[in-house]
Amino acid sequence: MAFGQSGGRGGFGGGRGGRGGGGGGGRGGAAWGGRGGSRGGGFAGRGGVAKRGAPGGWGGGRGAPRGRGARGGGRGGRGGARGGSNVLLEPHRHPGVFIAKGKDSMLVTKNIVPGESVYGEKRISIDGGVEGTKIEYRVWNPFRSKLAAGILGGMDHIYIEPGKKVLYLGAASGTSVSHVADIVGPEGVVYAVEFSARSGRDLIGMAKKRTNVVPIVEDARTPQKYRMLVSTVDVVFADIAQPDQARIVGLNAEYFLKNGGHAVISIKASCVDSTIEPEVVFAQEVNTLREVKFKPLEQVTLEPYERDHAMVSAVYQRHK
Repeated sequence: MAFGQSGGRGGFGGGRGGRGGGGGGGRGGAAWGGRGGSRGGGFAGRGGVAKRGAPGGWGGGRGAPRGRGARGGGRGGRGGARGGSNVLLEPHRHPGVFIAKGKDSMLVTKNIVPGESVYGEKRISIDGGVEGTKIEYRVWNPFRSKLAAGILGGMDHIYIEPGKKVLYLGAASGTSVSHVADIVGPEGVVYAVEFSARSGRDLIGMAKKRTNVVPIVEDARTPQKYRMLVSTVDVVFADIAQPDQARIVGLNAEYFLKNGGHAVISIKASCVDSTIEPEVVFAQEVNTLREVKFKPLEQVTLEPYERDHAMVSAVYQRHK
């Protein structure tokens, strides 16, 4: 929901309301089921976004297992999925993202390395339109990816599109990065920054086959150390779970983000300040973005996929 836009009974400090869920996002949204919900709201504390449970392909909700290894049934996912005539593929409103509709509706990205999975995710082969040809898509689990959760949570724009250059801060082992690589495609680039050496090894291994990913094992607080590796980018995506995350994004934007480019940030309230309400934390981070030359555009919460998380988008105004 855009900042300043009214919408239901939600908002900072205000209960659980907002826009009713139902249906999917854009053309071919994922199916919804259950009663999930989300706290939070639009900018300036007015409005909220609420989705009705999780997509049919995921189940779970707020009671789903947490932790990177537990979401979506462990690192191996939930097994295979049938393709071909049993699955109908529809484009999501976000370019490069799709909905595969079969028995379940699942968020998917087109696999730029057919035949290869990254973290044991399901892969679906769909008829390519020419006899005997197949196109492979990878299922994108919102319980394992904040960006996927933001898409299913109702983000109007993620700004990550085919052909774009993306700076991804907090790449971890490359689970979400691999899907971003699918979205931007061979004409785009993902500069993936991760501080942990252990996760960095997995990230480098993933990038050996996804050649549009540039892995950078460095601290995002010191962009000067990798300035020779990164060109000007269209989007900065950040999921670094640090109390000064917004300022880190601003610092990287000074080095790499073009004027008029965008930032998309996943905010984990407890990593910023666990002593105050999440809605207050989100508002503080939005104010910090303004201080580092960003104009906030949109905010959604990530429930039922993540508790007390929000995703915020903003446009960079370098010469403000």
